[in-house]
Amino acid sequence: MTEQVILEATPLNALDRCDRCGAQAYVRAVLLNGGELLFCGHHGKEYAEKLKVVASAIQDETQRLIESPAK
Repeated sequence: MTEQVILEATPLNALDRCDRCGAQAYVRAVLLNGGELLFCGHHGKEYAEKLKVVASAIQDETQRLIESPAK
């Protein structure tokens, strides 16, 4: 439960980069062994099923990719 509180308090930002390709990260997976992986929207979707098996929590902010800018 602690991880979920930390994830909600720590949104991903432009400095968080995909571990696969280096693009801006929109998905964070906290692994069962305590590690963490960051993925862009594309790679987060590609690895989603495998991440569910090895992650204790997944923070998915890909909805930010389709939000319209504030006016």
